[in-house]
Amino acid sequence: MSEVKPFGMEAEKGRWVLVLAGLIINIALGAIYAYSIIQIPIRRLFETVYGLKPTATEMQLPFIVFLLLSAPTMPLMGKYIEKYGPRKIAILGGVVVGMGWFAASFATSPLSLVFLYGVIGGIGSAMTYNCPIVTSGRWFPDKRGLAVGLTILGFGFSAAITGPLMDFLMATYGVENSLRILGALYAAMIIVCALALRFPPAGWTPKGWRPLEDAAKTVAVDFMRNEMVRTRTFYGLWTCYAIGTLAGLLAIGVAKPVGLEVANNIGISEEEISVVLTALVIPFACCNGFGRPLFGWIVDKLKPMRAALISFTLIFSASIAMYLYPASLVVYTIVFAILWLNLGGWLAIAPASTAAFFGVKDYARNYGLVFTAFGAGAVMGNLLVGQAKDIFGTYIAAFPYVAALALVGLLVALVTFKPPKKA
Repeated sequence: MSEVKPFGMEAEKGRWVLVLAGLIINIALGAIYAYSIIQIPIRRLFETVYGLKPTATEMQLPFIVFLLLSAPTMPLMGKYIEKYGPRKIAILGGVVVGMGWFAASFATSPLSLVFLYGVIGGIGSAMTYNCPIVTSGRWFPDKRGLAVGLTILGFGFSAAITGPLMDFLMATYGVENSLRILGALYAAMIIVCALALRFPPAGWTPKGWRPLEDAAKTVAVDFMRNEMVRTRTFYGLWTCYAIGTLAGLLAIGVAKPVGLEVANNIGISEEEISVVLTALVIPFACCNGFGRPLFGWIVDKLKPMRAALISFTLIFSASIAMYLYPASLVVYTIVFAILWLNLGGWLAIAPASTAAFFGVKDYARNYGLVFTAFGAGAVMGNLLVGQAKDIFGTYIAAFPYVAALALVGLLVALVTFKPPKKA
């Protein structure tokens, strides 16, 4: 099997091209994290052109629906990735992603934006997302966590790249034309890079790699999805994934509002601090992006349980610090960097742990089901922070609850993050 030569190179070198292709695909998919940037001019368009007065909740719905639709779509696509291969599914998904961004330019209300952008774009993103992850997992049985982490790095890092691009396009070409340009651009990026995706031949392994000597990175038995759901490990992984993404997505959704609360507590006006808070999105996005290969590497080196324990310890500490020091911009910056880092971390821990615990034979369908926790975390996080604001009058009031959930996650990981046995 060592004669396999992807892109005319030795497999051990050529497989890294697949990681790069997956990273670029995820940059296009991760543009959703810059939704807060396009939301402002779109809202202004609804107000000035269509005479509407959309609420903040209405304008947030397309973002929530986009993320939520990933939950049911990814499990459904798993069997088609296995049947038709990652290339064909990713190309189809890229077309749908582009259609979502392009169609959003015709939205005349928040409700129509929910369908044209949230539904179409969300389905396209979910169709595509698992394709490069599954591919990297197959080519890197020896460094699965690192390879998957690097593959999805682009998703977290995307906001740092696409945010300034969106600002430039909106200022230069207007809202509608910018959305059409972005649709064409993201579709092209995904389709071109999808052409590189392919699975290795059955039974292929890297030269010199002996899996039986490293039980920490492999499982002796592959689990099909119907077998996986009968294990305690699956439910523990799902629960921890939901809690980890809840904390991270909450931080992404309220990064600027919380920053404004902190500034107000200090006595700094919104006009004085707004530019600084917007600029902080770039380092936060970098933390989100690099959290993926970092925690993927930790999974490889220290096993899934220890990676989960490290993550929940960081989330707990950051959440407590935010609640105890609500008038410190330094604490705010550190806390949100940690929370964005850990969102990226769980988007590497979960896929790497799925492969480590349940094997790769039915990986596409297995991780598709595990990924439903991401959608659950998105909904719960937004509801939690919204309720905290409505009841207590401040977003910061949500952080003790996040800390408590982190402790729950830590305990669940301690009990359930163990290689399962078939019944």
